[in-house]
Amino acid sequence: MTTMTGPTPVTGSVGTAHTRVEGREKVTGAARYAGDIPYAELAHGWLVLSTIARGRIRSVEADPVLAMPGVLAVLHHGNAPRVNADYTGLLGRPDPTVAVFQHDRVPFAGWPVALVVAETSEQAREAADALVVRYDEEPHDVAFFAGHPGSYTPENGRAQPETSKGDIEAELAASAVVVDAEYTTPQEHHSALEPHAAMARWDSGRLEVVDSNQGSTWVAEELAKLFSLDPSSVRVRSEHVGGAFGSKGVRPHQVLAVMATTVLHRPVRVVLTRRQLFSLVGYRSPTAQRVRLGADADGRLRALDHEALSLTSKVYEFLEPSAAVGRVMYDADAHHTVNRVVALDVPTPTWMRAPGAAPGSFALECALDELAEKCGMDPIALRARNEPNAGPVSGAPFSSRNVLACFQEGARRFGWADRDPRPGLRREGRWLLGTGTAAATHPSGVAPSTASVTAECDGTFTVRITAADIGTGARTALTLIAAEALEVEPERVRVRIADSDFGPAMVAGGSMGTRSWAWAVTSAVRELRERLVPGGGIPPEGITARSNTTEAVGALPMLERHSFGAQFAEVAVDETTGEVRVRRMLGIFAAGRIVNPLTARSQLVGGMIWGLSMALHEEAVRDQASGALVGADLAGYHFAANADVPLVEADWVDDPDEEDPVGGIKGIGEVSIVGAAAAIANAVWHATGVRHRHLPIRPDRVLLAGAATA
Repeated sequence: MTTMTGPTPVTGSVGTAHTRVEGREKVTGAARYAGDIPYAELAHGWLVLSTIARGRIRSVEADPVLAMPGVLAVLHHGNAPRVNADYTGLLGRPDPTVAVFQHDRVPFAGWPVALVVAETSEQAREAADALVVRYDEEPHDVAFFAGHPGSYTPENGRAQPETSKGDIEAELAASAVVVDAEYTTPQEHHSALEPHAAMARWDSGRLEVVDSNQGSTWVAEELAKLFSLDPSSVRVRSEHVGGAFGSKGVRPHQVLAVMATTVLHRPVRVVLTRRQLFSLVGYRSPTAQRVRLGADADGRLRALDHEALSLTSKVYEFLEPSAAVGRVMYDADAHHTVNRVVALDVPTPTWMRAPGAAPGSFALECALDELAEKCGMDPIALRARNEPNAGPVSGAPFSSRNVLACFQEGARRFGWADRDPRPGLRREGRWLLGTGTAAATHPSGVAPSTASVTAECDGTFTVRITAADIGTGARTALTLIAAEALEVEPERVRVRIADSDFGPAMVAGGSMGTRSWAWAVTSAVRELRERLVPGGGIPPEGITARSNTTEAVGALPMLERHSFGAQFAEVAVDETTGEVRVRRMLGIFAAGRIVNPLTARSQLVGGMIWGLSMALHEEAVRDQASGALVGADLAGYHFAANADVPLVEADWVDDPDEEDPVGGIKGIGEVSIVGAAAAIANAVWHATGVRHRHLPIRPDRVLLAGAATA
């Protein structure tokens, strides 16, 4: 037994730059990802996807494939284990997209129809390519467009599809200035660097899954329900994740790995190919949005009406809440926002970095820029004029709101005061130059989580929490948070994450991860410190304290909790080729207490770069005849490369929240993409005098639109 002398007071852990605690392992290759870890007798599964968009499977001709070298099994709807297809999923309803191989129906192109399992991945792939699946094809509908006759407002109270306040039509009629415009954004894909992978095996009657996910507890609970297992008999681990952005939840490959290991009684790993990701792990729905703004001559908003349409599959309803972003951003006498969907024969969309807010901010922030032009006002002054004192729709007070401070600091650093508001005046040879700005916001909520902290007999501390580090630096942030709460050096803290055995915790998503986990960790530390007696002994097994923030989260008062920001961009538009080059970007954010400036700035810059990619490059195109995507790979799906990325700077202003029980920590993972595309689009208008309301702003669109100065 070791004597405890008590923690040595240390300050400055949170708020000081700290390199990633697992950085050495990652750069040396020692960090093992889900597809890397070896297992004895490991078999490999390879998915076969449907080649039709709608119909039924007539036959799966498995016998010739079973005779191929190394092939162990061919699973399909005719022989796969049955699952509990009516289980209650994360959103409180069954998710048929993961109840695979349970029927012969094909709801979209790229639906899983078979899994070939072999001794090696090469053998599995060869056999999967040789498998013949015959279909009875039916007519399909994959066409998404504004005003689709099949659109409807979903009955989804959790997402709050529609809100209203005041009389929109009356206020629009009484407005001196009106903007009424339609905007569209295309289908976009996550394309994380690490493809999805899962290994499943049975060990002493317990199911073990090693996965790449955003929440091991989430995956474990869903698999337990799907296979009717006791939750304690399922363990899911996901120590290192190479990007996720909303795509790495419960997906078919995990379910199929469990099916295969159950049939073969040996470990089975299923890794998705890059092309398979485009139909199996979700994407951002295309949107068609109409924004109507009515204002007095001085720019004060009388009416804000935002209607958004997105698509969903016919298998499982998903809503992209693009119209919600204005509910907290701008005051107006009358507010109306509604999100509608249309069900098509396509894969189910899912969450993607800043769901709703990213495409919604493009429409709303471009419309604000158009209103500023009509009113003859500076775009920043217009936003300041319509700054709310409380939630414009909810009426709830803001926990903190420093969006104007972001604009003031950003304008100073960007040189906004020197900007001539008239478009099409700046030129360098054949290049037209312009600048633009937009606001950013994203909710910063908190969810119940559990954690444990152990005082070890060697004087160190071990934190255990089912958090997920999807590349954000969460493991490092939690190390700093725990060290500050313990008043010890960060080197004395070891954080273990991503193991469902540690207990339930918030997933890495919604800009809620670090905030939720921090509360659980600091609560456990407080409990531990009460149990540690200076001069007392610590047994070899250590002293452990646990926390559960469920009750505390439920007692939080109703407040509007958000991160905010201001985006600035300068572009150059080639009037001969239509090429748009972003020359510089600046983002200033109000995101509460910054835990680790090093990884926080990386997160913010990464989101801004994605916004650039969204504005100029990303666009998935679906072939109407086949129902499948055209060029579903990283050659056909264009996104920003290094040569497209200019000087990108991100910083923040003080954003204190003295009453916050989590110490003022907010989310930063998603706010940085919000408004970035709008700032670039507004800059393109300033350069050319032509509005581009449809993303991406491709060279052909620029040429066809022309320029006001041409």
